[in-house]
Amino acid sequence: MLSISPTISKFSNLSDLHHLNRGRYSRHSLSHLVPPPPSTHIRNTKTLRLRHNFRISAIDAAQPFDYESKISDHIAKSKTLKIAIVGFGNFGQFLAKTLVRQGHTVLAHSRTDYSAIAAEIGVSFYSNADDICEEHPEVILLCTSILSTDKVLRSLPLQRLKRSTLFVDVLSVKEFAKDLFLQILPLDFDILCTHPMFGPESGKNSWKDLPFVYDKVRIGRDESRVSRCEKFLDSFAREGCIMKEMTCAEHDQHAAESQFITHTVGRILEKLDLDSTPINTKGYERLLDLVENTSSDSFELYYGLFMYNKNAMEQLERLDLAFESLKKELFGHLHEVLRKQLFGTKERSLGLLQEPRALSKLPPNGNGSSLPPQSDSAN
Repeated sequence: MLSISPTISKFSNLSDLHHLNRGRYSRHSLSHLVPPPPSTHIRNTKTLRLRHNFRISAIDAAQPFDYESKISDHIAKSKTLKIAIVGFGNFGQFLAKTLVRQGHTVLAHSRTDYSAIAAEIGVSFYSNADDICEEHPEVILLCTSILSTDKVLRSLPLQRLKRSTLFVDVLSVKEFAKDLFLQILPLDFDILCTHPMFGPESGKNSWKDLPFVYDKVRIGRDESRVSRCEKFLDSFAREGCIMKEMTCAEHDQHAAESQFITHTVGRILEKLDLDSTPINTKGYERLLDLVENTSSDSFELYYGLFMYNKNAMEQLERLDLAFESLKKELFGHLHEVLRKQLFGTKERSLGLLQEPRALSKLPPNGNGSSLPPQSDSAN
């Protein structure tokens, strides 16, 4: 801003004023500054005079329309999103803490009243789905359980959202989520299927070097929609996650071989009611940790991994086959030991004793199909 500082002078009589005007000002320059005194002007009148050389000074203060502040604000907003988390349970709260810390505007909706927890985190909580959709979030992030996703998605008032809204899920099964999104969501909505391969326990200290799987199922070609998708993915990349792009089908096959098997073995060991001993080995300690980690998740999650991943049944059959094969190998060795004790070297000299058969290799993993039936010829 600029300021103009006039100079005020006092004159004792009118003749002094005329004398000064003849010396320093032309009649033309004075005519628009000081009007001529009237003929009936009284002597000793005080008159204001403005100097012709105005002084200009800058005010060094923050202004509302400061260019640098506007650019800084624009850059900050260009990296953030308005994200609505639907399903604000344990995992939704876990993600919200990091998203808020990154500067995103986070809204939340859930059947349970989590308004107090949301306020502590810095999240705006909405108990009504219509209200949160009318806020026009850029991203709808579904953090529901696998079994409730269908019902929750169908209950959302999609007509209250912007037609270009990006829908994201974090389910442990991806083909199910993809098919559900494509079936229910209008064609204008974008779809991004993701799976953070970690949770509140494994990611409580850091997300660094933890896998994050995603599949850009349907992203519009507009620059703004492409940028929005990248900004959401960057929320995990900037935390150090290992970003893995793969199809939903590839994810489910890998997850059945790793995640479902891990949960299955952990729950089998939980049935054994294992206790810590005074002579625990490192391996046994890891087994106890596995039981603790898997049993802390709900059975609903485990059932969802089985029910909505077509590869899960195959892994159960492979696990059962491996256990049966291992038992046969053990009993085969035991049978030979007993025969040797009963008959001594007589049968060995006749060539009747044979070495026990080693564990045969299992058939390779398929694509969700059941294993072929096993014959009894190997018995």
